[in-house]
Amino acid sequence: MELQFIGAAKTVTGSLHYFKVNGKKFILDCGLVQGKRKESFELNKTFEFFDPEEIDFVILSHAHIDHAGNLPNLVKRGFHGNIYATLATRDLCSVMLLDSAHIQEKDVEYVNKKRKRQNKNLFEPLYTSEDVHETMALFVGLNYHRTFKIDDNISVTFYDAGHILGSAVVYLTIKENGKTFTVGFSGDLGRPNLPILRDPEQIPDVDYFICESTYGGRFHETFDKAEESLTEVLKKAIQRKAKIIVPSFSVGRTQELVYVLNQIFEKELVPSIPIFVDSPLSVNTTAIFRLHPECFDKETISFMNQHHDPFGFEKLKYITDVEDSKMLNEIDGPVMIISASGMAEAGRIQHHLANNVANANNIILIVGYCAEHTLGRRIVERQPEVKIFGEVFPLNAEVIVLNSLSAHADANELIDYCTKFDKVKMKNFFIVHGDEDQQIKFRDRLHTAGFGLVTIPSRGDVFSL
Repeated sequence: MELQFIGAAKTVTGSLHYFKVNGKKFILDCGLVQGKRKESFELNKTFEFFDPEEIDFVILSHAHIDHAGNLPNLVKRGFHGNIYATLATRDLCSVMLLDSAHIQEKDVEYVNKKRKRQNKNLFEPLYTSEDVHETMALFVGLNYHRTFKIDDNISVTFYDAGHILGSAVVYLTIKENGKTFTVGFSGDLGRPNLPILRDPEQIPDVDYFICESTYGGRFHETFDKAEESLTEVLKKAIQRKAKIIVPSFSVGRTQELVYVLNQIFEKELVPSIPIFVDSPLSVNTTAIFRLHPECFDKETISFMNQHHDPFGFEKLKYITDVEDSKMLNEIDGPVMIISASGMAEAGRIQHHLANNVANANNIILIVGYCAEHTLGRRIVERQPEVKIFGEVFPLNAEVIVLNSLSAHADANELIDYCTKFDKVKMKNFFIVHGDEDQQIKFRDRLHTAGFGLVTIPSRGDVFSL
């Protein structure tokens, strides 16, 4: 059995891990690399280490674009096998991948107008809506805890990762040369005690574990702090009649944020203010959330049973129409505008930031992880100027980072999950999906906890298991 690390190796995005077993070839995840535009496009465009036509199947941990976003390109380049995922992940991908294709088509259309005037070669989008439709036809939806035999030698079981709706920790049983091996893949590991979703589930002991490390050396505030911190932000905005601009991932973070705001206003901790969710994708994914109560925790089920909609309340409005989105520029504060994308690399959030970052009275509220070289990261770093749509804007607005809503396990939560494994049984622990400084801190903590071989692979590294 051979494992090659291709994406999310010493970096946070582009999850992709390549297996060769008994003549079969398959991959875990097929995500988009996000960061520097030109560099990311080149990495996403071609599959450097394998031919997509030779891949037999894909196992997908969850629907976030950095884990699923390059699937239509894989199909475009010749993949025709099954894509195994949970039922909720399949439903989310149906809207998220179409949204991704739409963004790419529009971006290329915008760039090609300039290139045509300059008599330059025109660009093509990474993939189109047609490629997405072909991709969705390949999905095979599986429920949690239902072991599925892919062939005589490989079976897969999904356990709840507690990260976003439908997210899974992957448990593989592989037979080769008369031996049986077990491999685990964390995908993105969630946090205990977050709203809406169930806590992450422990998978059985494994011989090899591939684990994310986004916050391998950082620590979050508890979720209880989120309500308190968000209340303080709202009070500040009310006092100075500010606009709060929130870049937010359409899947997971937006719904959690709406849920917490609902609780704050219901408890009358602050007077309610207008809240706008300005993202067609967020509207569509929120509808999918309502279709999958099997993923919800007991508290959310109880809340729903009391005839409450956890994703709707007075003064909350979901925006889909472009003209309605533009009219938000004319609204005076206090008001909160939640818009995708979470790293501010695409979507309507860029327009809201362009219209509001220069005003010192406004607040930019960051509620999720922003990878290196993204607009979101530059805002988190409070750089004096930021470039949006090629234009430079002074970053005068107040920047507030709220990490208590993070859907990624922090350093302690990662260690708590991993130390439940049998350390003697585990032959190698692979650390992926993190900046290298976080991976090194996580590795050191794993060694301290008693793990033997812990490996931080680089892009292209191959291991015989």
